[in-house]
This record gives sequence, C-alpha cells and structure tokens, in this order.
Amino acid sequence: MRDGRSQQNKKEPKVRLNHLIRAPEVRVIDDEGTMLGVMTPQKAVEIAESRGLDLVEVAPTAKPPTCKIMDYGKYLYEQKKKTQESKKKQVVIVIKELQLRPRTDVHDVNVKLNQAKKFILGGDKVK
Repeated sequence: MRDGRSQQNKKEPKVRLNHLIRAPEVRVIDDEGTMLGVMTPQKAVEIAESRGLDLVEVAPTAKPPTCKIMDYGKYLYEQKKKTQESKKKQVVIVIKELQLRPRTDVHDVNVKLNQAKKFILGGDKVK
C-alpha cells in the first residue's frame, strides 16, 4: 500500500503565481524586462492573462514583492537547468583507500605507492 508522502516530497520550487499571490501590492516586470510599476495583483494577473502568460512572484521578500510576467513552464525549465549546471560545477572529493598488510611484498608496496600518487594528483584524498 502506498502512502501519500512520496508526492509531497517532490522538490518543486515554492513559487506563487497568478491568484496565489497574497500581497496587497506588487511591483510588476513584463516579459520583455520593462518595469510596469506597482499595482494590485488582480490587475497584474489581468495583464498577464491578456498576453497569454502567467504572473510569477520572483522576489517574495522585497517590499513590495516583485512579480514577473512570464511563461511559468519556461521558468521551471530554466530553474531546473540552473540547478543542474550548479551540480555539474560542484567538485566531489572522493577518499580512495589503500590497504597494506604486514606481509605485503616490496614490489606490491611500490605499486600501491604509485596508485596513491595518481589519486593525489587526480585531486582525490588517500586513506
């Protein structure tokens, strides 16, 4: 039996759009980047719907909150691409582990030493 928690844990950005914007006044930027000024969210939603776009709250903590008229699907796509790019740029440090025993022969120790050098030059940590 499935529980409903798996659908609640999706990592979608918590962005308010259209009629979910609760602020009494919002600063509106249109799809071309020009400032339309401060107005009520209802008027901004009307403008967005007349253009066939959505009103997306991009800066909810600003006074008044900043909203942008844009295609919400395109906005989600761009946000997903940004997070993927930032994940690619993160450097993951891997700890490589080499085991030596008391009965390890000299040649085998030298081979392990060469491996450790390669790992360190490659940017990994060696244990």
